[in-house]
Order: sequence, then structure tokens, then C-alpha cells
Amino acid sequence: MNPPANSRYRAPKEGSQLSYRTGCALDYWTVTRRLFLLGTVSLVLMGTAWALQGHDENVDFPPIPSDHKAIQYQEHPADDPVARLGRQMEKGDGKLEFDPKWGYLPSVLKNLGINVDSQVLVFSKTSFQASRISPARPRAIYFNDTVSVGYVQESQVLEVASLDPKQGMVFYTLDVGKSAAPSFNRQDMSCLQCHMSPATLNIPGIVVSSLYPSDDGSLGLRAFATDHRTPLEERWGGWYVTGTHSTMVHRGNASAYNSAIPSGADLRGSQNLTRLDDKFNTSAYLGTTSDIVALMTLEHQTRMTNLITRMGWETRVAAEDGMLEELRSRLDSGIAEMVTYMLFADEAPIREPIAGVSAFTKTFPQRGPRDTQGRSLRDFDLQKRLFRYPLSYMVYSEAFDSLPDIAREGVWQALYDVLTGQDRSPKFARLSAEDRRAVWEILRDTKPTLPAYWKSSASVP
Repeated sequence: MNPPANSRYRAPKEGSQLSYRTGCALDYWTVTRRLFLLGTVSLVLMGTAWALQGHDENVDFPPIPSDHKAIQYQEHPADDPVARLGRQMEKGDGKLEFDPKWGYLPSVLKNLGINVDSQVLVFSKTSFQASRISPARPRAIYFNDTVSVGYVQESQVLEVASLDPKQGMVFYTLDVGKSAAPSFNRQDMSCLQCHMSPATLNIPGIVVSSLYPSDDGSLGLRAFATDHRTPLEERWGGWYVTGTHSTMVHRGNASAYNSAIPSGADLRGSQNLTRLDDKFNTSAYLGTTSDIVALMTLEHQTRMTNLITRMGWETRVAAEDGMLEELRSRLDSGIAEMVTYMLFADEAPIREPIAGVSAFTKTFPQRGPRDTQGRSLRDFDLQKRLFRYPLSYMVYSEAFDSLPDIAREGVWQALYDVLTGQDRSPKFARLSAEDRRAVWEILRDTKPTLPAYWKSSASVP
């Protein structure tokens, strides 16, 4: 059964742009440029500072002032996993244990539900702790769906980014020294100079970047953001990568830009590595790998998270300013972009099988719900694409469920149209009838908040 006609969205207009009333004396561009100048510390978990280097504007995602009445990023109390853990600790319901070797890192990961097998290692100097990072001393990042924790050897702090369902990423540090009352310290403007940029869609977010690092990890040339749309051969410059991928080539595990080499980097001995102990002292880290499957998952997740946050911000600001109708085509365009990404319609193809070397490939699928046939959106494919069933697992996130009704309902409608074949746009041509049916059935079994018209339809045509 089709949904009522009045639930449908008008087709977005070509070239529609965002234009909000702010109620402020400063325009968007002035406000945002000032954000880039504020603070001396840049909490760059994923290499945000140099992603999209040289681009001062993003016409698709223009700046939104973080102090808008509908946002109030700094003023609004955070409600992300780290903030919740902090409140529990203050009440005595939670506690961080100190380890003589690792400090608070193992306890932080345990309390936030982050597995060590998610460890990925970046050796480019893309952090405010750049002086402590090098190919011999990479920075470790551990993550789950909502939180990323950065660890640097001999650092004074852990770096933490945590997803507030409405506000986007909130940034913290935790002093590593033993304390009677350890606490997470929120970082705002000092982090937004890099984490609220074109690379993050101009909302508080995170991003994975690829670049050509020098021998000591210093920044090289042509840094850019990567996600599941990026061809494999352009990914992971400045990162360590463990796993096998046959004859496919990536930029990981290599340094020293060389203009005499067509690819720009000397990749000899850098491919299909299953161990890293000849690169650096792996015993200085909780894990010994920088798993290729974990990296690919993180790349997908970063942009998906940023798209959800961006859609929430735009819709809330438009509603507050009384401009939902005027900006309907703009919001529709955002919904279309989000759905395209959610369905992996523009995913770079995998030409040969990929295999990780940590337990991540096994443990990540265990985290999500399964339908009556035992299928999950978190199941990997790794033969021709990242996931077996092409719909982002972030559809289960609290951030997705917290989208304003008009935006969330628009996404459900667009997904419904694609999966039922009513939207036959060429960009969705790679979704087979089997793919559409599987995603449809998994969602029906595992997502209780689906609109009623999803549940009243017997099956995908």
C-alpha cells in the first residue's frame, strides 16, 4: 500500500541553496571564519584540519552559526555518551580505573563500549599533538558508532569525540595522570576551528583524510577527505593499514612523496601487510593492527554521521526561522543526498576480496539487530562492496531517530520509493531486486519505528 499523497515531498529544484535568517549582526561567513581563528588547540581525531585543504567554502553545505537559537551548540547541555558517563561518575554510578601501563585508556574504552579490535593507526601529524606523532609513534584511534578515542604515546591527554544526537560531535580531553576524580573536559571553540569546516559539512563533525606524508609524518601534498565513495587507490595516505586486498593498491603504510613516481608515493613493500612490528614498536599499543575493514567502516561512518547532523541542523534552523516552506527544495536535496549515501549508491567498487586481520570483522556484525532470517545491516561482504546489505547501519542510531519529524519522514519516504521501485533513478541502478528486498525485509523486522505504510505493504514488488 502506498503512503498518502500528502506525505510525499516535492522534487528538489536544481541548484537550490541554503539561506536562513540568523537574527545576528554577523553573516554566516563572518561567524564561521571567526571560528577558524579562535583557540590554539586543534583536537583533530581524524585528520580534519587538512582535509579539503585550500577550500574555504562549500556551496553545498554553507556555514550555519553554532549560536543560532535553534542550535546553541555551546550553551545547550551535551547529551552524548561521554557526557552521560561523566554524569554517572559525578553521582558515583560510574568509575574510571587507572592502569599502571595504559592509564585510563582501557577503562574509558570499556565504559564507552569500544572494542580494542577497532584500533586504527595514523602516523601523519594531523593533530594538535603533532610533535609526538610520527611513523615510529603513530596515533591510535578506537571507535564505535558514536565515540572515537585518540591515544598518543607520552601525551598528557586522551582525545575524545562523542556524538550528541542533535548537536553533532562534542569534543573532550581526559587528563591521563592518575586522579582521585578523573573527568572529561569539554573542548568547544578550540576544536571547532578544524572540526566545523567544509570537510565536516560545516557542522561539528569528524572526517578521515588521505595525504602524502613525508618521512617523519609531516604533512605532504594533496590532502583530501575520504569515505566509501573514494577509490581504494586514493585512500589512507598517512595511515597504517593491515589486511589483504590482492592486487588492489592503496596509499597506506608509505611515506615520502616522490614526484618521479606516477602515483606520487613509493608504495613498495606497503601493500597486503598483516603485521606492523617491523614499522614500529607495536607493544606500545593495546592492539597490534590497523585493520583495513575497521578503516573502511570508519570512513563510511564519518560522512554518514555528518550528513545526519547537517540535516538536523538545517531543518531545526529553518523551522525556528519560519522558513520550512521557502527552503523545502533545499531540505529535499539534503534528504536525497543522505539517502543516496545511506544506500551506498555511489560506493567505489571493490574489485577483489578484502580481509582484515583483527577480530573487527567478526565483532562488528555482532553489535546490531538481526531479522528473522538472521541477517543484519552490519554484515560485511568484502568481495565486491563493504557491506552485504546496502543500507547504512546508522539508520539505527539515536542521531537518526532524533532528526526533526519532517526530515526523518522525508528520508523514510525516499527509502520507501527506492526499495519499492517507485524511484528508478539511474543512480540506484546498482541496487538489485535482491538487494532491495533484503534491505526492506531487514528494516521491517528490526526497526520498530518504521512508518505505518511500510508495515502495511506485503512485500517489495
